[in-house]
Amino acid sequence: MYPILGINAAWWLIIIIGVAGLIVQAKLQSVFSKYSKVPFPGGLTGRDIAERMLRDNGISNVKVVATSGQLTDNFNPANMTINLSEGVYNSSSVAAAAVAAHECGHAVQHAQGYAPIKLRSALVPVISFTSRFAIWVIIAGILVINTFPALFWVGILMIAASALFSIVTLPVEYNASHRAMEWLRASRTLNDQQLGEARIALNWAARTYLVAALSAIATLLYYISFARRN
Repeated sequence: MYPILGINAAWWLIIIIGVAGLIVQAKLQSVFSKYSKVPFPGGLTGRDIAERMLRDNGISNVKVVATSGQLTDNFNPANMTINLSEGVYNSSSVAAAAVAAHECGHAVQHAQGYAPIKLRSALVPVISFTSRFAIWVIIAGILVINTFPALFWVGILMIAASALFSIVTLPVEYNASHRAMEWLRASRTLNDQQLGEARIALNWAARTYLVAALSAIATLLYYISFARRN
């Protein structure tokens, strides 16, 4: 039985995607730094943007709060909060508007029962477990691969779950950005030039999720190749 991808090829694929990830992350930081300095008329902060978008979508059970860190913004369906980082919550910039609207896009997805976000939420408990123990199962599986190969395949299944989560995350993130841009345009919160800048920022943010998904798939292929080779 031959591997679906040579183990060396899979290893190089991981390295290439890893380098691409570093480039994308650096570009994202640069783009957000640039557009965090671009104000827009009205002086609305990220918090104002989020609260207005929630209100326009008839959502009253989600609270907008500040959280520490940079680019740590998220929507938490467990406690129904939109958590905006320090550089977004009180900032009146194009970048802050884009991020705040994007996170509200997730809240709208949740309110409307968007299927991919429901699937991702259902996978969270599984991923919380597999992300902690997959590598240990893999290591144990390598040690006994000739006597008990099934253990290594259990580790591969755990990694496959992470890959599935990354893949499911893609439509969730891209759709949230689409909803954000549609609202920013329809509400005339940003003008044409600012909309273009916000779109650039969100596109680079989305690429980080794309790279993460590709990395997860490459890692899965590597371990499958290793198992079939041995």
